[in-house]
Amino acid sequence: MHLPNQLLRRLTDATLMRYVVASALALGFDMGTFLVALRAGVPAVAAAALGYSTGIVAHWLISSRAVFAQGVAARGAQRTWQKAMFVGSALLGLALTTAIVGTGAALGSDPQVSKLVAIVISFTVNWQLRARVVFRLESAR
Repeated sequence: MHLPNQLLRRLTDATLMRYVVASALALGFDMGTFLVALRAGVPAVAAAALGYSTGIVAHWLISSRAVFAQGVAARGAQRTWQKAMFVGSALLGLALTTAIVGTGAALGSDPQVSKLVAIVISFTVNWQLRARVVFRLESAR
């Protein structure tokens, strides 16, 4: 393996670890909102969407400053486009989350279990999109 490939792999690994931490923090906002909304009587699908939406804002703030700082576009049109792509990836994650929780609810599953399944799937899809497309990391795991 060549030195540039090793360095790129380490950068990717470090970036992935920072992304995991950012995701965990955003997940705290997401799950906290989701659980509070459920206990307030909000239907499971709406609670999942509300929770995920609060996580989107937290994730952008953390990701653009601590995870993918080297890939953040300069201010202006490029940065606006990047934010739009980030929100687009988040909306895809939101669609996955609400579909999974909604399917679970229709099947009579515990909404918290459905939400956990949605977390794993949404995390994987969003990592790939954000690392490879939004912030254009050369090689993403």
